[in-house]
Amino acid sequence: MNIHGPSHVHGPHSINAPHVPFRGQAAKADAQTTAVDDHLTISAAAEAAIQAAEAGGIRQDVVGRIRSEIAAGTYETPEKLDAALDRLLDEIG
Repeated sequence: MNIHGPSHVHGPHSINAPHVPFRGQAAKADAQTTAVDDHLTISAAAEAAIQAAEAGGIRQDVVGRIRSEIAAGTYETPEKLDAALDRLLDEIG
């Protein structure tokens, strides 16, 4: 592998994959003899997100109420802004 830096201009390259030296039975035999033990751990937050997505957790009544409050200019209150600021400071502090 040659690294020439950001100012080096490369010429045209072939579209063949140079990193695959041999395609044949040996590669298949190696893949079959190699045992892989994969596992997956899903966090509680990810599990909740999956369940919400599967349940179609959009509550149209709440969305409609919030949209109408935003349109009327009554959604942002000093109490809501204080609560949001407190949560932000708790998270970054």
